[in-house]
Amino acid sequence: MTIDQVRHLLRCPVCASPFLTQAPAPVLRCPRGHAFDIARHGYVNLLTGKAPAGAETPAMVAARADLLAAGPLDPVAQAVIDAVTDQVPTDEGVVVDAGAGTGHYLAAVLDARPATLGIAVDVAKAAARHSARAHPRIASVVADVWRGLPLVDGCAAAVLNIFAPRNAAEFHRVLRPDGLLVVVTPTVRHLGELVTALGLLSVDPAKTQRLAASLERWFTPAGQHPVAYPLALTRDAAAQFVAMGPSSWHVDADQLAGRLAALPEPVAVTVSVMVNVYRPRLATRRG
Repeated sequence: MTIDQVRHLLRCPVCASPFLTQAPAPVLRCPRGHAFDIARHGYVNLLTGKAPAGAETPAMVAARADLLAAGPLDPVAQAVIDAVTDQVPTDEGVVVDAGAGTGHYLAAVLDARPATLGIAVDVAKAAARHSARAHPRIASVVADVWRGLPLVDGCAAAVLNIFAPRNAAEFHRVLRPDGLLVVVTPTVRHLGELVTALGLLSVDPAKTQRLAASLERWFTPAGQHPVAYPLALTRDAAAQFVAMGPSSWHVDADQLAGRLAALPEPVAVTVSVMVNVYRPRLATRRG
């Protein structure tokens, strides 16, 4: 899907004006003259200022894409599909993936909903290039969720937030009053075997409480669905799990390689995540 098809849902990140819809061209322009080129790779960069530290590198995106294509997290994707399908039964509308990465989960949702359009938002250009070709109904946008989503108010039937930063106020703003927020977070058991063996960053035991506190002003809980199952990985696959996560920034590469080489194959790990579903609080909607 081209950016032109959703330009009426996008807004200028500088002045928040909706983009002009006349004379479609490889550029988005607002009434105040702010213009943003649509890249030849199919995404549009609506990031203002420098990219924040910690944006995924091309190597991290490639590792994530290879791993997800192999299917070890397909049950997580199915749980996201089920959450959207159960609570947003009408197939039409737009699903926004905030922190979309490669676009894998959004593409899975769109495969299950043939009339739904998708907007993938990520701060990394490498991720945006990948999500732009992940599905014919995905429009890919580079933006920082902390600086505000470059989307018009009330445009989304659902917002996905899967292992990604959360801006509750912005999710609330772009959702329809009857919209759905789906947040996927790891539990303390997630990949615990790798955390112990490789000295990786562990999940904060208070993560569930912090998630609830960050959302409670804007959303009410509408469901919680645990997903847990064992995996038997090759060392290469275990390395891909590490490479696509935050531990890749914090663990010495040589030490990590040595620890991986010492693991017996297959490497037994546990996938354990929580799929949290929320509805917007209507009383806190902005005018």
